[in-house]
Amino acid sequence: MRARRLPHRSTYILVFDRRGDLFIHLRTPSKDVYPSHWDTCAGGVLLAGEEFAAGAARELAEELGVEAPLDELFPFRWTDEHTDVHGMVYRARHDGPFRLQPDEVVRGEFVSPRSVRERAAHEPFCPDGLAVLFEYQRRVT
Repeated sequence: MRARRLPHRSTYILVFDRRGDLFIHLRTPSKDVYPSHWDTCAGGVLLAGEEFAAGAARELAEELGVEAPLDELFPFRWTDEHTDVHGMVYRARHDGPFRLQPDEVVRGEFVSPRSVRERAAHEPFCPDGLAVLFEYQRRVT
């Protein structure tokens, strides 16, 4: 799918703790797109025929090893030289601990959502995840 840059559906999940800090995670170097980049969202590509909400719950369990209620927020479209995705953005609240999926996530941490823009100026972040966070901030805060 990515090798041929085929359009696909994906979920984006912003995970906040009770203080309002955002969980970000460092992707493994083996990821096919944006390896070794920080990501503001959990989530991923939907299975054939899978609904967005079911895919978001599955991805949260697979990637972070947790279950949490999901708030559907807004649709999201992202295209660049690597990918062409139609997505849905969700918000989850969870304080951890997380069981990170070792073949996808190196480590993670909670940070102030406002600090992400400054941090992204000197560390690699997934551009689609940044766009999701900035759109969330524009709409919600």
